[in-house]
Amino acid sequence: MSLKLTVITPSFNQGHFISETIDSVLNSGWNNIEYIVMDGGSKDNTVDILKGYSEKYPDNIIWQSENDRGQTHAINKGLALATGDIICYLNSDDFFTKGAVENVMNYFTEKKNAKWLTGDYLIIDENGKEIQSFVASYKRLLRSLPKKLTLSIANYIIQPSTFWRREIFTEFGEFNEDLHLTMDYDYWMRIIKKYPPHIISSPLSAFRIHGDSKGGTIFEKQFAEEYSTAKKHGVKGIPLLLHKIHNIAIVKVYKLIK
Repeated sequence: MSLKLTVITPSFNQGHFISETIDSVLNSGWNNIEYIVMDGGSKDNTVDILKGYSEKYPDNIIWQSENDRGQTHAINKGLALATGDIICYLNSDDFFTKGAVENVMNYFTEKKNAKWLTGDYLIIDENGKEIQSFVASYKRLLRSLPKKLTLSIANYIIQPSTFWRREIFTEFGEFNEDLHLTMDYDYWMRIIKKYPPHIISSPLSAFRIHGDSKGGTIFEKQFAEEYSTAKKHGVKGIPLLLHKIHNIAIVKVYKLIK
């Protein structure tokens, strides 16, 4: 039997985007999929959309809509239900690119030693138009450098393009709910101390930046939390200084392009 993929989507009031997210998972071409949507009690049309999909795909989608303690808590709730061999999470305003899931699952099937992998991405706006291609190119460059050292300086791991085996969850546990903006970076820092990521060069996801997204509104707070997370993981000296300088430079660039 083929490997089973569990995709977790934390959701809150993203009814205008979530259908595209769900379609990219359930119409990915990979049949052995468990899709878990943890909705935080949305007040828009999200619940109606989820009901429609659960009627159409009763064997593949599991969803709940109730108050939670934020995005990280929602992801952990999904992880507690996950039964897949391979696990990932995909936010409700992002989506997988065509062929991405098959590409990933075939890679894990062939590369038995791969504990986790990450790939490239597209950055899009609220209308699905590709933007900021230079940012994607820059992260592509970072992924070509020494993986562990580079991650201590800059987060080159693309969250919606990252997947891991169930053994990673068993070994490293859930995401840190004290973190609300860089829980993914903290997780990558934990894993990379023992296992280097495998890299797929093709875009696996589309990451959406819009007026309500964290990347579009509170990126300064995100980089501040990332710096604190790096320190927590023992980054110090020149790498920590380079991390700080990198964050300052990126924030200035982001302000110019907003």
